[in-house]
Amino acid sequence: MIGAVYLFIAIFFGSAVCSRLFPELGGVTAKSYCGQQLKISRLFVLVPAWVYTGVIPMTWCVYILAYLLRNAEHGMRIANIVCMILFFTGGVVLYLQGVTAKKIVRLKKKELLFSKWEVLFLALVLYLSIRLFWTTFRIEDNTLYVGLSVFSDFSPHLGMIRSFSSGNNFPTSYSHFAGEDIKYHFMFQFLAGNLEYLGMRLDFAFNIPSLIGFVSTFSLLYVLGAKLTGKRAVGFLACLLFAFRSSPSVFRYLAELPSEVSIKDALFEHSEFIGYSTHEDWGLWNLNVYCNQRHFAFSLGVLLLAVLAFLPLLYRAVSRLKSEWWEGRDITIAKAGKTKEDGFVNLVRFIIGHIRFFFDHSLFYKEGWFIEGAFGLKRAVGIGLILGLLAFWNGAVTIAALLVLFVLAIVSDRRLEFFIAAVISVVLSVLQSSFFIEGSAVSASIYYGFIAENRTAFGVLDYIFRLTGFVLFLVAAVFAVSDAVKRCVILAFSMPFVFSFYISLTPDVTVNHKYIMVSLMLFCIPAALGLVLLWEKKRAAVRVAAVFLAAVLTVTGAFEYIIVLNRNETKNNLRFSMEDELTAWIRENATAQDIFLTSNYALNNVVLGGAMLFDGWQYFAWSAGYDTELRDIMVREMYEADSPEQLRTLVEQNNIRFIIVDYDNRVSMEYEVREDIIERTFLAVYSQGEGDQRTTIYDTAMPVK
Repeated sequence: MIGAVYLFIAIFFGSAVCSRLFPELGGVTAKSYCGQQLKISRLFVLVPAWVYTGVIPMTWCVYILAYLLRNAEHGMRIANIVCMILFFTGGVVLYLQGVTAKKIVRLKKKELLFSKWEVLFLALVLYLSIRLFWTTFRIEDNTLYVGLSVFSDFSPHLGMIRSFSSGNNFPTSYSHFAGEDIKYHFMFQFLAGNLEYLGMRLDFAFNIPSLIGFVSTFSLLYVLGAKLTGKRAVGFLACLLFAFRSSPSVFRYLAELPSEVSIKDALFEHSEFIGYSTHEDWGLWNLNVYCNQRHFAFSLGVLLLAVLAFLPLLYRAVSRLKSEWWEGRDITIAKAGKTKEDGFVNLVRFIIGHIRFFFDHSLFYKEGWFIEGAFGLKRAVGIGLILGLLAFWNGAVTIAALLVLFVLAIVSDRRLEFFIAAVISVVLSVLQSSFFIEGSAVSASIYYGFIAENRTAFGVLDYIFRLTGFVLFLVAAVFAVSDAVKRCVILAFSMPFVFSFYISLTPDVTVNHKYIMVSLMLFCIPAALGLVLLWEKKRAAVRVAAVFLAAVLTVTGAFEYIIVLNRNETKNNLRFSMEDELTAWIRENATAQDIFLTSNYALNNVVLGGAMLFDGWQYFAWSAGYDTELRDIMVREMYEADSPEQLRTLVEQNNIRFIIVDYDNRVSMEYEVREDIIERTFLAVYSQGEGDQRTTIYDTAMPVK
């Protein structure tokens, strides 16, 4: 109940901030960027804006205050009480000030109502989100069910959540590599852990913020598609393409089916991810990503909100430049490029004229830089703050947003607003990184080709086609027939995609897939526009072609949605009792400062207890930039210590509080556990099971005398 109150207060505060500081936000859905009437419910923008401007700052406030009170008894409780009172009071004050100053925009009922198509759209998005999130993670009859397709990623996620909800993970340490800094963006896990701490059941604490964020992303993508094109159908179709990705994989899968296999069974009973490019069989590109990386699904909407806020500056710039070009002295240069005499010379003059005009009327012109009064400053500061605060929710989204805005800034007016937003977000990101991370937050390097099997030009092109299918061809066709504004927008949308194929920021370049997915989400808008333009031809053959193309673009994604559901059926779920003795013991007897020496666990009852693992499953820590090889050596030395004196020295050096010996240790191929030495050195404080299946916890603070 208190967790629900927390979310209500956060969103209430966000609504007050938006109403008081950004009253124009409600009008975003009224018209397209070109002035066409849209009549989209304002709630499609307002509610996501309330969520992001409320939940993100309030959660940061709780975290900071809890960190400052980390040595106080019930520090988290005090932090929550203070922040909930502060933010609720702040929201009330902002509303009262707005009413007194008559600056609160009163929304009319008809502006909030959904059309019948929007009701259907929301119903489908809610169904999709609920089905995905609760299929992969839920509690029934006091048993936690974790989906087969997400349990690996959930290992560190749930470990972090439980380290906050039952421990005192301040200063924050990574649950699968305890004792060092935190390199992984963890604030979404802190939000979920805090909600559980406030009494919300674990599955609701994890799923509800995921649901809110994912629905917000769909809502903002719908609005952005409609505003860019003036067609609501484009917004709806863009969301369809976003949900069900384009890829030729299903066609190859069907082509390789043996003749005796039923196509119906192959399509509706299959439970293994298909894929013919590197790691595609992980479910790396489909809806499963948003199931196992909830922080990514939650954060995408912030990028869309930033693009929505800044795109008007691009439209104004292009409109102004067109007017000045044809009305000014450069009209002769513009016409020169269209004459038949001296074609090459005229072409050169034409290009030089455009470049000179851009420098004179945009790059070195006050309209190209000056802030748009108080509103422009609020927009720049607001977007900068929210992108900067997002860095430890999902840093990839912050970087992707800055890449998109950088290209938009080149051709937009009011570049100083883009610059201010970028500076604020970068400064906040650097401050957070310097606080949480020892050394550099990223290790940038040139790495061409992403994870293409053959990292040559043609090898990469082949990889991209096998990954994305025909959608990029459709986007290219729309680019060719579009006006200057849409071309600039498509180029901006492509920046994260290009970035992912040339730059690596982490030891594992695979994590660049988030940048590709951001671009593919944004590409859904021009792709949807292409389908709508075909449909509007009103010729039967062309409309049939549009429907066929839409089916080709979505059939693999739809098939993969079925695979996600099949793979996460109850019979395939990992199950954990919510009353497990081992989990309960850890939650009651250990804090987040107590480091556990264990086998390299992924997800089990120890992780669900919130135990901070000295060396958990190595991939998670390695891909985040930790030195797992050294930890592997230390684990082997401690488990193989041949004397109590050596074990005590190693335990003290590595700040180990608890040592767990279980079946995984006893059958390990990496070392031969000397349980006899551990028994002679430290007292066993917990034991469960018999024989090799026995799990024993030794407390290094209780030496054997």
